Amino acid sequence: MMRAFEMGPQGGLSSLRSANRPIPEPAANELLLKVHAACLNHRDLLALKGQYGAIKPEDRVPLSDGVGTIVGMGNAVSGFSEGQRIVAPHFVSWIHGLYSPAIFAQDLGISRNGWLAEYITIPADAAIVVPDNVNTESAATLAAAATTAWHCMVSFGGLKPSDLVLVPGTGGVSIVTLQLAKAMGAQVVITSSSDEKLETCRAIGADFTVNYRSHSDWPKALLEATGGRAADIVVDTVGLASIEQTIDASAPNGRIALIGGLAGMIDKSPNMSGILGKNLTLKGITSGSRAMMQEMLNLVAEKGIEPLVDSRFASDDAPAAFAHLTSGNHMGKVMITFT
Repeated sequence: MMRAFEMGPQGGLSSLRSANRPIPEPAANELLLKVHAACLNHRDLLALKGQYGAIKPEDRVPLSDGVGTIVGMGNAVSGFSEGQRIVAPHFVSWIHGLYSPAIFAQDLGISRNGWLAEYITIPADAAIVVPDNVNTESAATLAAAATTAWHCMVSFGGLKPSDLVLVPGTGGVSIVTLQLAKAMGAQVVITSSSDEKLETCRAIGADFTVNYRSHSDWPKALLEATGGRAADIVVDTVGLASIEQTIDASAPNGRIALIGGLAGMIDKSPNMSGILGKNLTLKGITSGSRAMMQEMLNLVAEKGIEPLVDSRFASDDAPAAFAHLTSGNHMGKVMITFT
């Protein structure tokens, strides 16, 4: 038997429940992993509230990010050995190529059991062996946030060392975007309502920071801070409710990757003259493929990147980890560890 957490009735954070259940058996072409650590994302909060697509079975195990060690293999698995550390994209059927909505049918922590358990099975085709010089905690943070950041900046944005990347906020996606972009030689501007968090961002490597609460016209403040230079790539966690300001902060031929909607809904169309006048490209981004995650992990290993972990909770304290993410006081990733 193993310890796991289940989504329950999805009426809020209190729905999360502990359960003892059989250790899963790996099917053909699957790996059985003993989980070391898992990380939370904003969508995990939405799922527990019943706000991320259809209501899931109550026994669904959440969380899309994690790392584990191979302890078993199903029939027809080759190229792996027991003891290897493994990560995988949370869309385990998206191996390479273009996005398709069909990937949601095999989504760890949503349509397929996720990482918040002592053991998990994943398809061998999706598995990526963690390089020796990437530590286990860093590996646990990468599947959703870092792969999304890579998709935005590299696969879509075509990032060059001469580019300026804008990312709002200081959550998991924002901080790893900063770290990856700096490792690739780009400059980065971060916005936040907290001067303390912005100071930490500068210590991590942010070239420019803007407090959007102190500066209601934060695009103007951004241009003043950068000497008139606007963003070539925007990794937009905020969404269409602030799209006018995002357009103002974007350079001609800028690429805006829309990955979230933390600012809420919009009741009118965005300013088309700004989009057309600057020849901007806006694209919705939904995480990324195994191929993208492998490319990103190669850079993490090459540059020695250690994604920022805000806090660590023992598996017994998993509800406290969800509550901490809900508070919005974190920077980087919130982690749950298994002993």
